[in-house]
Amino acid sequence: MKHSHPAKHPPVRELSPTLAGISRRELLKRAFATGAMTVIGAGFIAAPDAAWAAEVSVITPEQMAALVQMARDIYPHDRLADKFYVVAVKGYDSEDNKALVAEGVAALEEAAKAQGHESYAAIGWEEDRVKVLQAIEGTTFFQTVRAGLVTGLYNQKEIWPLFGYEGESFSKGGYINRGFDDIDWL
Repeated sequence: MKHSHPAKHPPVRELSPTLAGISRRELLKRAFATGAMTVIGAGFIAAPDAAWAAEVSVITPEQMAALVQMARDIYPHDRLADKFYVVAVKGYDSEDNKALVAEGVAALEEAAKAQGHESYAAIGWEEDRVKVLQAIEGTTFFQTVRAGLVTGLYNQKEIWPLFGYEGESFSKGGYINRGFDDIDWL
C-alpha cells in the first residue's frame, strides 16, 4: 500500500533536525509500537503530542485507536494529520456499531497474534500491519470500515486542497469554463 505525493505540495509540518531521516509515518509507527498513544481515563484517547484526541462513549479507547491505525493503514497519506482519520472513524462509536467493532477489533488482534505479534497496535512496520489487515479483509468488519472510509475521509473539505481538489463545480458554472481543458502535461 505504497503511495507517493506530488512534489508541489509541502509537507504538513517540518521535522526537527534530531528527527532528520525519520518520516512522520515512521514516527507514528514507533509511537504505537512503544505505547505512546495514551488512554486518558474512561472513554478518552489522545496522542501525547496533542496532535489528536477523541472522546468515545460506546466503544473502548483501545478500539478507537485500532480503528484510527486501521484507517491510516488502509488509506495511507503521510501528509494527512491523524485528526482527519479520527473524524473518518468517529461514526463507529455508536450502539449500532458496537458489536461490529468489538468483534472486528478482536479478529484484528487475533490475526496479529497469529502472525507472531503482541497486538495490532504494537506492530511497528506498516508492511506487517497490512499483512494482518489482509488476513481479515474478507470480513464484514473490514469491508464496512474500508467502504466507510471512502466518504468518511475524502469528504472532509479541509483535506481537499492537500489533494489538489477544488470541490464541486456545479455551483460555479461547471468544469467547461473552469479548467476543463487546462491540462498542461498532455
